Amino acid sequence: MSNEKKVAIVTGGSRGIGKAIALRMADAGYDLVVNYVNGREGAEAVAKEAEGKGVRTLVIQADISKAEDVERLFAETMNAFGQLDVLVNNAGITRDNLLIRMSEKDFEDVLETNLKGAFLCTKAAAKPMMKQRYGKIVNITSVVGITGNAGQSNYAAAKAGLIGFTKSIAKELASRNITVNAIAPGFIETEMTGVLPEKVRDAFLSGIPAGKPGKPEDVAEAVVFLSSKAADYITGQVLNVDGGMVM
Repeated sequence: MSNEKKVAIVTGGSRGIGKAIALRMADAGYDLVVNYVNGREGAEAVAKEAEGKGVRTLVIQADISKAEDVERLFAETMNAFGQLDVLVNNAGITRDNLLIRMSEKDFEDVLETNLKGAFLCTKAAAKPMMKQRYGKIVNITSVVGITGNAGQSNYAAAKAGLIGFTKSIAKELASRNITVNAIAPGFIETEMTGVLPEKVRDAFLSGIPAGKPGKPEDVAEAVVFLSSKAADYITGQVLNVDGGMVM
């Protein structure tokens, strides 16, 4: 899956799943824009590791929930590389709580980043992609957007919305040779899941036929596939990377 002289933006690329995606994209030969909102040190470390794989990188701080930040992110990308071939909408946050305890701000913040952020970035990416009549957009949703999850009504709503968004934009952009797909990770070992109590972790694992959590690299492999020419005829799909959890 060689992708010579192609450019990818990975939002939220400084740690966890985003970091794995960025580094796997670098392995596949993509020049890389590593976006982050907090933690420049982590983003620069990812970029340095990616450069060791022989690709060019750019580290850009931007809050994807803000239109002006997104505009700057894509302007700087185009100024540096002159093209954009892949957008991975990975950035996301959680503000978990039961509905009756959830504040309006916690609900809005999650939707602003996880759903509106993908909207803003996709809209910005569509312009150069439509012009060059080529592009791949991969949205990182979640199995929670399919099944729901107690204590995550805000996160589940955002991720379910992202699935509907993916399918709609896939229909809009298909005639321009742009594919839009989503990946729904299940229980993936990250910093976010590492702090879960053992009982909660065991409960998750008991519902996974594979009997083990996934790794960020499992998600990254799926992203590289959907970003490659091998997936040119795949669009509007949701690929569960979950060890059979939703099955």
